[in-house]
Amino acid sequence: MASKEGWLEEEDVDDDDDVCLGDDDAWEEEDVPAQPARCLFCREEKPSAEEIFSHCVLHHSFDIHQMSHDWSLDCFGYIKMINYIRAKNPTPASLKRTSPTTEPPWAADMYMQPVDPEDTLLQFDIEDLDESSFPAPPVAMATKTTGVSHPTHTMNGGDVPLVAMETSDLVSLTTNQYEALLQRLKSAEERSKQSEENLQRALEDMDSIREKTRELVLSQPSEECPSASRISDGQTDIEDDDDPYFSSYGHFSIHEEMLKDRVRTESYRDCMYKNKDVFRDKIVLDVGCGTGILSMFAAQAGAQHVYAVDMAEIIYQAMDIARENNLEDKITFIRGKLEDITLPVGKVDIIISEWMGYFLLFESMLDSVLYARNKYLKPGGVVYPDRCNISVAAISDLDLHNKHVTYWDDVYGFKMNCMKTCVVREASVDVINKDKLATTACIVKELDVCTCSVGDLQFTAPFNISVTKETSISAFIGYFDIFFHQNCTEKVEFSTGPGATPTHWKQSVFLLDTPMQCHTGDEIKGTLSCRKNRRDPRSLIITFSFNGKTLTYYME
Repeated sequence: MASKEGWLEEEDVDDDDDVCLGDDDAWEEEDVPAQPARCLFCREEKPSAEEIFSHCVLHHSFDIHQMSHDWSLDCFGYIKMINYIRAKNPTPASLKRTSPTTEPPWAADMYMQPVDPEDTLLQFDIEDLDESSFPAPPVAMATKTTGVSHPTHTMNGGDVPLVAMETSDLVSLTTNQYEALLQRLKSAEERSKQSEENLQRALEDMDSIREKTRELVLSQPSEECPSASRISDGQTDIEDDDDPYFSSYGHFSIHEEMLKDRVRTESYRDCMYKNKDVFRDKIVLDVGCGTGILSMFAAQAGAQHVYAVDMAEIIYQAMDIARENNLEDKITFIRGKLEDITLPVGKVDIIISEWMGYFLLFESMLDSVLYARNKYLKPGGVVYPDRCNISVAAISDLDLHNKHVTYWDDVYGFKMNCMKTCVVREASVDVINKDKLATTACIVKELDVCTCSVGDLQFTAPFNISVTKETSISAFIGYFDIFFHQNCTEKVEFSTGPGATPTHWKQSVFLLDTPMQCHTGDEIKGTLSCRKNRRDPRSLIITFSFNGKTLTYYME
């Protein structure tokens, strides 16, 4: 056995000599992997549970082996006791005062819940211990004064001098006891090593069973297992992401709203069905597939194969939907973040995605589409939609302004003017009637999705809009237009602006603090900046600067 720092080598001492044990030292065993464990009563750490047990005996007069014996603990009782001590921090003395004839304080099932899931002591099998492994009861502490007679305690049939010195915090044992202690620890470490090997084999067996089960489920026909649509290897066990963005898309109502948006859905369908020569025999990637509607459009338009990626749990319904429509052999579903997964193919011919959010860029899903384009799109490949733009205009809608701003002047007889600033600074979405438009529109950003970069998605741009009637301007609005043009013989496009058929995106509304009186022909010149919120990169901060004013809005 390798020597322990602070211990004397066995051959360097006589049988009658004392051997010093340093409580801050750690065992070293070359063939046993380290399993650090933390003391139950102090911050001391040791390489194994057995060494912590010895530490507790020597420094806290707490013998966990004896406690287990006295209380007749099985593995569950032992686990509860460890978790109770971790949770309640009792003193060793208070634990020893409990009587085995009463119900232990750790009897409640709540103590099966680990305080620390990585607690090494919870991995120790207390049932491996036997009576012979119990150490002697804790010894009385000697005075710290040097040169006095030390108390003795009977251990293994003999009187043993025991010394605890406050100045050095050392305990003396005879060589025989030292050897016995080493033997006990070595035996415990061997059992620990064997348990580790058994656990590893069990985990390997579980992985094998999981893989066999997955293969069996995926091989079943649809009428026997309708939920077992095709999914790529290694993607079925992903835990839900804690990002609220992905969680929100697990709600069916969102997908129902998007599917019922005929402008949105039929534009994608028309792009593919009216340009089948573009999709025929192509490998297609659908980024953020949702229910898989775009993937199925692509498959029926003649795509050779479609790879559909989504992080939200809706992908499991998408698998069932594809199976219901006999398209499971044409579509491979992959659950995961686009940036984290690896496609089964090196390159694709076409990327389709419905990535647009309010004010076009809200939710930042375009970032993932551009990542997919840079990594997977073949030279000459295309992303649909391939172009888009953002426009701004101003409206006169005093009813809308009163509803959200003036309302705070009198709330059940109370003034709440301090709420105005908070409300005004929050951008909202609403359907604006084209009759409320009070100015011309101005395009502030154009994007070619096939060539733009992530840096283009944060920008500052000038705008110049002309007032078209005598009125009071109450808000700016923003909207976007979408184009499916590249390589298409029949081009498709749609707008989310006032006057167009309403979509679920509606228009983004930026209320003014106070309506601004304007005359026909007046020009409102300024700049608009759009940037991501550092606290939440999926939200936007939009700033209008005009006529010496600067108004900042948050889209969250």
